[in-house]
Amino acid sequence: MAIYTLPELPYDYAALEPVINPEIIELHHDKHHAAYVKGANDTLEQLEEARDKEAWGAINGLEKNLAFHLSGHILHSIYWHNMTGDGGGEPLDQDGVGDLADAIAESFGSFAKFKSQLSKASATTQGSGWGVLAYEPVSGRLIVEQVYDHQGNVGQGTVPVLVFDAWEHAFYLQYKNQKVDFIEAMWQVVNWQDVAKRYAEAKDRTPLIAP
Repeated sequence: MAIYTLPELPYDYAALEPVINPEIIELHHDKHHAAYVKGANDTLEQLEEARDKEAWGAINGLEKNLAFHLSGHILHSIYWHNMTGDGGGEPLDQDGVGDLADAIAESFGSFAKFKSQLSKASATTQGSGWGVLAYEPVSGRLIVEQVYDHQGNVGQGTVPVLVFDAWEHAFYLQYKNQKVDFIEAMWQVVNWQDVAKRYAEAKDRTPLIAP
């Protein structure tokens, strides 16, 4: 039985136009995200077989595959909800997301400085990857991370609250090789209500870890 399933989109394929066109959303969700779900489930089956047979010759590759596919599934599941056709701008107290706005200002100095850092981190990730705003439980601060592929270069225990997909499949059909233009356009569809909810849940569910 499959452990992981492809979540439904919270909107239709055309909901994020003109920032992301329907063809990209359909291919990205129905093909790419679905492939990560299948990859995670297939790898779990292979690990079960390895346990049953005590056959560990492929363990390094299997663990790497699980991390790759599972992280791809998790990050994409966040990504879809991080966006809305009614989003954009910046988090403001008057919109009910004041705690997030305060945390961003405290952690980065200002929203403008945070936006600049996340944009640059997303656009300059080597090869394929993500830019991520994450809650860091040791300091209780927000930090920006670069994620190579799906699973590398992150602080252990951090909780993603806002993710920018910088893989070519996320933008190439519409933006060609202009990744920077895509990242800049992404700010027009950020769902700050979703980001604020994830931030609040991360604080509540992730106790500070003693350094």
